[in-house]
Amino acid sequence: MSSPLSAGTPMFRRAADARFDVVGLGNALVDALVRMEEHELLARVGIARGHSTPVDHDRWQSIFHEIQVHGVSIRSGGSGANSIATLGYMGARTLFCGQVGDDQLGRLYAQSMDEACGGHALAWTRAANTGKCLSIISTVDAERTMLTDLGAAVGLQSLGTFDQRIRESSVLHVEGYLLLGDPMRSRAAEAMAVAAQEQVIVSLDVSDPFVVTLTRDHMIPLIEELVDVVFMNEEEARMLVPTATSPEAALDWLAPRVNTAVLKLGGRGSIVAHKGQRVAVGVHPVQAVDTTGAGDCYAAGFLYGYVNGWDAARSADLAARVAALAVSQVGAVVQDRAKLAEAVRLAAAVG
Repeated sequence: MSSPLSAGTPMFRRAADARFDVVGLGNALVDALVRMEEHELLARVGIARGHSTPVDHDRWQSIFHEIQVHGVSIRSGGSGANSIATLGYMGARTLFCGQVGDDQLGRLYAQSMDEACGGHALAWTRAANTGKCLSIISTVDAERTMLTDLGAAVGLQSLGTFDQRIRESSVLHVEGYLLLGDPMRSRAAEAMAVAAQEQVIVSLDVSDPFVVTLTRDHMIPLIEELVDVVFMNEEEARMLVPTATSPEAALDWLAPRVNTAVLKLGGRGSIVAHKGQRVAVGVHPVQAVDTTGAGDCYAAGFLYGYVNGWDAARSADLAARVAALAVSQVGAVVQDRAKLAEAVRLAAAVG
């Protein structure tokens, strides 16, 4: 990929012989998106509105078939995959590893990643169905209710050939959800160790406050030993550093332990701490349609600037622009290549 370099101090210079800019490891979940007036349906099936509810394959399929008449959009999903796919649509050389079932949804997932990245490193299994998340988005107030069947996504037994793909990349991006339990926790640690051994940058999105709460004892040692770039929002920062008096104080604690720490502040922008320097960047307001995936797309925009040798300010500005594109649409992956190219152009021109 090519774009103008920033005039500021680059955060990173990628290896000239790297085959991939960013490769990602995460839970491969199909996103099934539907917009409808959902109050009656949710009350009838006993699902709490506005929450994410775990369900098994059969219950997921039953509700899915009932709402199909409203028109369902099927897309690749999962936090890390959203970042990697958006990077692919931006023109970065990317690849994603996760596990899907040997079924129709798995094949649709692979096709979606092919379209975004030009290929994939997915593992296939017949032992479980493809993981999936049904997102029911209200046409009344845009509230999102999610039904999730993790299925095959959390059962990856080996990195397989992805081990070598990590060695051929500039950055490995990992989602915090993987740390919730084995075997995915072990796969994440293995992937990070391979990257560190090969001097490949390790990027971690801590993913969710509940993830930080449940995995902090595993997450902190990994961050201190293997991680170079961390993405977190305000609530995640408080969970990560419970003794901190504010999210900014949590950033102060984290900054000396990594090369780059990013604190997302919602409508107040973001702060990037990089090797003793700090920069604050604002947002690009839009009419919000669906906020799911905004953080994933922020990471995509930031890592695009990162691997292109941009400075922290321009990388964060691009991240904010890509996040704005994400919330102005339905779906967690920005697929509009023209709008993404324009976001890159505008961010590159920031003085």
